[in-house]
Amino acid sequence: MAAVAPLIAGCSSGGDLFSKDAEWFSRAGRLSIKNISIESPPLTPDKPVGPEDLVSADGACPGMTPPPGPVDANASTAAPAPAGGTVALGHTECDVVRGIGAPSNVNISNDAAGRRVVVINWLTGPRAGIYTFTSGRLSSIEGTPEPPAAPKPVKPKAKKKSAA
Repeated sequence: MAAVAPLIAGCSSGGDLFSKDAEWFSRAGRLSIKNISIESPPLTPDKPVGPEDLVSADGACPGMTPPPGPVDANASTAAPAPAGGTVALGHTECDVVRGIGAPSNVNISNDAAGRRVVVINWLTGPRAGIYTFTSGRLSSIEGTPEPPAAPKPVKPKAKKKSAA
């Protein structure tokens, strides 16, 4: 009993130390962050996808101005990407096109269930990738494939001299 008494007495004085920590954490503003904004699509989109939300085969959306293009057909047709815009799963085809800019390629088809499936490619820019839409909403994003690595040049082996 005499050996346990000092241990029990030591624990009782430690309560003051823990109460100071609890007081500090309970003060207002210690654990809250006020200036954070996270944009994400609704988990269950309530607005149905309409014709104004669907991209055309040439990569344009209703109400979009055509990208500034050169008059010469042999000049570069790369359009500058827009400054902002959010892209997230569940966004409509035109939301994504307006957010990223003019696509490099658009492929429109139907799946076995008869739903519209659109695959849009952006080959350049910070958001380059393959974007797949099902029934007008973004369903998957894949990165662009890396170009194959150039083969390393093979150095010729030095011939060994034989002792004669």
